[in-house]
Amino acid sequence: MDSSVRFWDRNAGRYARRVVADPAAYEKKLAITRQYLHREMTVLEFGCGTGSTALCHAPCVSRYLATDISPAMIRIAREKLSRQPVAGLTFQVASLDTLHAPPNSFDAVLGLNILHLLADPAAAVAQVFTMLKPGGVFVSNTVCMQDTRPYLKPLAVVARLLGLAPFVAFLSRQQLENSLRQAGFEIAYRWVPETTPDVYFLVARKP
Repeated sequence: MDSSVRFWDRNAGRYARRVVADPAAYEKKLAITRQYLHREMTVLEFGCGTGSTALCHAPCVSRYLATDISPAMIRIAREKLSRQPVAGLTFQVASLDTLHAPPNSFDAVLGLNILHLLADPAAAVAQVFTMLKPGGVFVSNTVCMQDTRPYLKPLAVVARLLGLAPFVAFLSRQQLENSLRQAGFEIAYRWVPETTPDVYFLVARKP
């Protein structure tokens, strides 16, 4: 089993109990995202965790597929769905690589708090571009520690080796924007919350 899967399986329960650090910023991100959603859409959210955001957005669209690499995370998400049924919402254990979605499959893709946890974020962005229909949008929320706290990189490496933290790519906001543009995206919206400057929230559109 991949070390990232083991880490998130082990920490799924604690993750599910964690409260949102900045509720106002979270609500703003939900509201901005909904401006790009409509009832006829088919949406993918990868790295969905325990499904809280998927449960918020799925009622706004026709079909919503939410995936995560951690079976424990998806088990908790399905338990939430059983208590709060939403038509058209499906939780699945998968990564972008194992999903094998054909090109032009989705009207929107959400990658929230996930790109910085991938070994090759630029490759993931390129995959998302291929999966999206023309005119589709990619909504991302990414920790860009290279801009704010690059000095933590050695500590992050040690924490990962000790099994105390997952892999974290120290991205910059410029790197993230470059990967989107190189994939073919046009950036439609960008925001750095004042209370959490590590985070970069972006909406990009496939022409």
